[in-house]
Amino acid sequence: MSQLQTTMEIDIIGAGIGGLTTAIALEQKGFQIRIFEQAEKIKPVGAGIILANNAMQVYEKLGLRKVIEEHGNPITSMNITKANLKPFSKIDLSYFERKHHVKNIAIHRGTLQQILIDNLKSTKINLNHKLINVVENTNKYSLKFENGENIRSSILIGADGLRSKVRQSLFPNSNIRNANQICWRGVIDYSLPLKYRNELNEAWGKSDRFGFVQIAENKVYWYALKSFKKDKKELSVNNIENYFDKYDSVIQNIISSTKKENINTSEISDLELTNIWHKEHVCLIGDSAHATTPNMGQGACQAIEDAFVLSECLDTYETNKAFEEFQKLRLLKAHQVVKASWLIGKMAHLSNPVLIALRNQMIRLTPSFINRKQNEKIFQLAEI
Repeated sequence: MSQLQTTMEIDIIGAGIGGLTTAIALEQKGFQIRIFEQAEKIKPVGAGIILANNAMQVYEKLGLRKVIEEHGNPITSMNITKANLKPFSKIDLSYFERKHHVKNIAIHRGTLQQILIDNLKSTKINLNHKLINVVENTNKYSLKFENGENIRSSILIGADGLRSKVRQSLFPNSNIRNANQICWRGVIDYSLPLKYRNELNEAWGKSDRFGFVQIAENKVYWYALKSFKKDKKELSVNNIENYFDKYDSVIQNIISSTKKENINTSEISDLELTNIWHKEHVCLIGDSAHATTPNMGQGACQAIEDAFVLSECLDTYETNKAFEEFQKLRLLKAHQVVKASWLIGKMAHLSNPVLIALRNQMIRLTPSFINRKQNEKIFQLAEI
């Protein structure tokens, strides 16, 4: 155990998937951790998450694979389909399961969050700590919270998401980019037809799409996205049935089975690429550093990778060098995911019928080895 581990606490802003996984990984290296979370109470969000092969490799290393598998549902195929659920792209995940010895797991986001909390040993989560700003004072950081507390920090990790206060305070030259798409998400008790129970299916229509996946027995997570031209107020959750009335009956049934008050609505955005994630004794991870649109299911997975790589770097190097090496190891891949995800989001929302037909044909004719090669890069963890 290094001198750093025995004498200094690391403070993490944000108790999301990335922040909690980072805390667990650092605890296992012998570090002392404090987490500050803005919510007054951690309650489950009505959404699911797909832990792709790269994320599950990390959880295998942290000893959490088995418990996550027990509470989730294995996914063996990812399909892009037409609105009638007829696939024009199928990615078989069994090759990567054999190669990396882990499955791809769909799970309720709240369930995963509770698993992570339950596996913290000594870390305290300080709730009701909404960060207002961070001030740097001679290699120390003064954290000002909305509840009136001011806390001194020696090493700071910003895991506080797309609108990170850590980033805004210390790395101000960053911009949020809007995709002009609204996303609705829901989780319902629902019995899918047998053929869909171990698949992720995402149906593409005209300027909209709908995805669904089983996350536990008789429990389905779904998401729906639709483009707007000028103002997000053009779209309302109250009209969601009408937006997807040309989709397969399974999709229509999923929508009609979900109470409107249980549907989460958000605008799709990401972070314009930034090449500076760290300075002195502060480092950004996850969406704080490289927020991506959700079109590849890699947002949380990339944060989970960050947690693993950062813990390895801090266990190997002194703080400044660790943050520098972390960025070197993670920046290129994270940026590739952001760029590819943005492009996929635009491709999925084409409105011209001719372009839609050309897109579908192009994807249909893409050789499987190319899809495998692309996923190979995403699922490969960095070597420290």
